[in-house]
Amino acid sequence: MGQSLVKNYIHIVFSTKHRKHLIDEEIELELYSYIGGICNSLECPVIKVGGYTNHIHILCMLSKKITLVKLMAELKAHSSKWIKTKGNKYSTFYWQDGYGAFSVKPSDVSVVSNYIANQKAHHGIRAFQDEYREFLIEYDVPFDERYVWD
Repeated sequence: MGQSLVKNYIHIVFSTKHRKHLIDEEIELELYSYIGGICNSLECPVIKVGGYTNHIHILCMLSKKITLVKLMAELKAHSSKWIKTKGNKYSTFYWQDGYGAFSVKPSDVSVVSNYIANQKAHHGIRAFQDEYREFLIEYDVPFDERYVWD
């Protein structure tokens, strides 16, 4: 086979350090755009970025040229530095150390994209930690509650 053909949709989820509510209306849309730009520059075409005050969701295609761990390191490092330039109230901004990444079937891309688009309404009734646990259970990811949160 002469070609490397890859199409991996991935849903990435991670929170602010200690789930602090630091993603406010002043920066959220610009942050989502900035993160999308990072993905695109790494040849991981972004489909949807969104979130809530203490976490973020990214739906993108993982490039065949970059590992997931490299993508995450670039996303977190660059976006964290960028946020800190947005004012003193963001000077203590950090992302959590870990993340969740879940594969998405092509037929479910629109469902996940809509889910990300409706995070504010969703989190009016459900906490991030409950949402994240549900993802881990749904994808049969073994986890120890003591080490999931930071």
